[in-house]
Amino acid sequence: MARLKLAFPEDQFCYSTQLTVRVTDINAANHLGNDSMISMISEARARFLFDFGITDAPTDGLGIIVTDLATTYKAEAHARDQLLFEVGVMDFNKYGGDITFRISRPADNSLVAMAKSGFVFFDYSCSLVVPMPENFSSKFAKVNWLD
Repeated sequence: MARLKLAFPEDQFCYSTQLTVRVTDINAANHLGNDSMISMISEARARFLFDFGITDAPTDGLGIIVTDLATTYKAEAHARDQLLFEVGVMDFNKYGGDITFRISRPADNSLVAMAKSGFVFFDYSCSLVVPMPENFSSKFAKVNWLD
């Protein structure tokens, strides 16, 4: 099976936040575990959406759900490492798009991981995928890397 390759344009990212690797994030191999990285990606996504005035929790029955997640690892991270999560959006379609992540360690400029999380809008009141609301897509309309 071919290895997954994730690469995003340098100007892709419009948001950043830092998270610290906790001792409880470390696995038996003494580095950041996959499950903890996924949790950190979820936290970075939630911060990104919140800072853009978007809640990913259902509001009036409408919410955002993750449809897929792809992650590639480039370097280990260890307890107490400060990680920089750069976040962007791309590949919008009628129902959602992708949230992209570049995770690095500023202390030594190491690229730790790249990730892409697909999302769609979902109406919980009728259990259906629904079109992306205008008030979501308009928040990113001025960003030159959107289609």
